[in-house]
Amino acid sequence: MGLASFMDNRTVLEKADLALADLTTGGGMLQPAQAQKFLRILIKESVLLKQATVVPMRSPKQLIEKIRFAGRILRAGSEAVALQPADRAKPDLGLVELDAQLFKAEVRLNNEVLEDSIERAQLRQTIMQLMAEAIARDMDDVIVSGDTTSADPFYAKLDGILKQSAANVVDAGTQPTSKIVLRDMLKSMPSEFLRNKKEMRFFTSVESEIDYRDSLAERATVVGDKFLEQDVPVMYSGVPLLSVPMFPEALGPGNNTSAILLTDPKNIQVGIWRNIRIETFKDVPAGVLIIVATLRFDVKFAEETATVKAINVKVGA
Repeated sequence: MGLASFMDNRTVLEKADLALADLTTGGGMLQPAQAQKFLRILIKESVLLKQATVVPMRSPKQLIEKIRFAGRILRAGSEAVALQPADRAKPDLGLVELDAQLFKAEVRLNNEVLEDSIERAQLRQTIMQLMAEAIARDMDDVIVSGDTTSADPFYAKLDGILKQSAANVVDAGTQPTSKIVLRDMLKSMPSEFLRNKKEMRFFTSVESEIDYRDSLAERATVVGDKFLEQDVPVMYSGVPLLSVPMFPEALGPGNNTSAILLTDPKNIQVGIWRNIRIETFKDVPAGVLIIVATLRFDVKFAEETATVKAINVKVGA
């Protein structure tokens, strides 16, 4: 590399540092307004975060209180007579503990991208967008498939929603997604939660959703043609079936099964520690700016018994 090229790289990287100076002050910790903006982009780019309850955590560990009445609270009453102590209802109280785990993301931008963004005064927006897109994809991945027993260090950081959902399990028996599988899932949901059925969603993989869409399209009717020709939402019993690109499709002994999760999306609690750090490093000879984002997050169900998981759902040929 010639001296002129080396100096050009240094000049571009110095300009980039200057453009990002307000992001990397204070050791790279984003200011509250910057962190909120980053989280908004992150949620927009994620499939699951748009559906879930996102909790900005004030510290790496946070407790969320939950309360519900699991059984009957009404009793036969008499005028001017208080209920007996045995007839008084007590709520079921509990706590959900979010324990944010540390993750890092790295993006490398070369001189060509930097020069264009600097000239248009859009470098900060470029950084925010690129980082958020990459992080959102990977967050969806670990939120779905995390498993603390995994040999992959990335998945081993936390248990995802498929691992956590264990109270109500339906075995599809290596059959593709069909109305029978979805029916059995609804029938397996405890009746107390079905009062909120219209708020529930089936979450599954892309191929699983396609299989169910094709089964609806096989009907020789105008409705069947609609599912074949148009990208319209598919449902069962009024509950939408949503595809999540990061849902696994290589499960089981044959690496050809997926899973389906039924729950109210707001039951999925994703806690993100609001202290987000972005740091920059310069590789001057290569003309590359390295941006590293550090954040912590966790996922828990507010009520795990309000979930149903279908396993051994066949996908692929």
